[in-house]
Amino acid sequence: MSKLQHLQEKILDNISSIILLFDAKLNLLYANSSAEDLFSTSVKKLTGANAVDLLTCPNDDVSIVFERDLSNDQPFTERELILETLYRKHTVTCTITPVSESNQVLVELQKVDRQLRISKEEHIIEQNKATQEIVRGLAHEIKNPLGGIRGSAQLLESELPSPELKEYTEVIIQEADRLSKLVNQMLGPNQIPQSHEVNIHQVLDRVRNIVVAEAAEGIKIFEDYDPSIPSLMADIDQLIQVFLNIVHNAVQALGSAGKIILKTRIKRQFTIGGTRYKLVLKVDVIDDGPGIKADMLEKIFYPMVTGKADGTGLGLSIAQSLVNQYHGLIECSSRPGETVFSVLLPIGNNHG
Repeated sequence: MSKLQHLQEKILDNISSIILLFDAKLNLLYANSSAEDLFSTSVKKLTGANAVDLLTCPNDDVSIVFERDLSNDQPFTERELILETLYRKHTVTCTITPVSESNQVLVELQKVDRQLRISKEEHIIEQNKATQEIVRGLAHEIKNPLGGIRGSAQLLESELPSPELKEYTEVIIQEADRLSKLVNQMLGPNQIPQSHEVNIHQVLDRVRNIVVAEAAEGIKIFEDYDPSIPSLMADIDQLIQVFLNIVHNAVQALGSAGKIILKTRIKRQFTIGGTRYKLVLKVDVIDDGPGIKADMLEKIFYPMVTGKADGTGLGLSIAQSLVNQYHGLIECSSRPGETVFSVLLPIGNNHG
């Protein structure tokens, strides 16, 4: 491969659009790295596949789309084309360009839903920052009078002659301590992360072992790991807390029986909240429980919001704050029978 060809391929691999090159029979000759994200498989496995098999359109036959667009031997763009891949549907802008000299067909796909996802992610990140500021201000306002209440109760206890009366001051002190602990939890992480090289699968195995020891026998946890994922720089204790909070939520949703899957994958040229990264770790925690109600789904990362009678509503809020420290994000999708919490973490200093 010449230096020019190598440079051309490097440029194509670093753009967010999906680039596909087909021969005259519509068999794939080339795909850039962004295609791996769309089709959830490697370029090597994609090569040779036919366009009709790769690009399934529920509302149209792909071969008809190609024939229509190539008939005039001119580039043609199909807007808001619904494209169905192995795992989900995408809305894309599809530009088909005939390459007359080599009798080939160049296809460029731009995901429209990508812009919607970016807007949603930016909203989640800003929402979390604003919420944390409000909570921190409120928590400090609560902690000051709590300290005064506790101190006054201790002074009063030392002046009381009767042990029976001291029981009341003990209740005041214990409740003040309990509220103080809750406020500290609301404030979230207050330590500077001690970042080291971390293998995400060691973190998930530790979390799995903790949860299995506590959960009902009817709950089974399975791994679906990509062994090629490189290490990332992070505080291992913080990551354990993140995934413990999420997996504990899944266990509580399942009750006495159900299945949880811990799934790891690499995303290439992936955008988190408007910033594109070359490599992003995606960890999915999937459970087959009853799902999260639609009216709760938009609020689950707010502190003190919970659907459980005995919950504090702090676990997911703290997890989101911890992941945000690493420029990452936690997303959630849910329907009856499948709830997915996706933790997205950039790997290394790899801005695209």
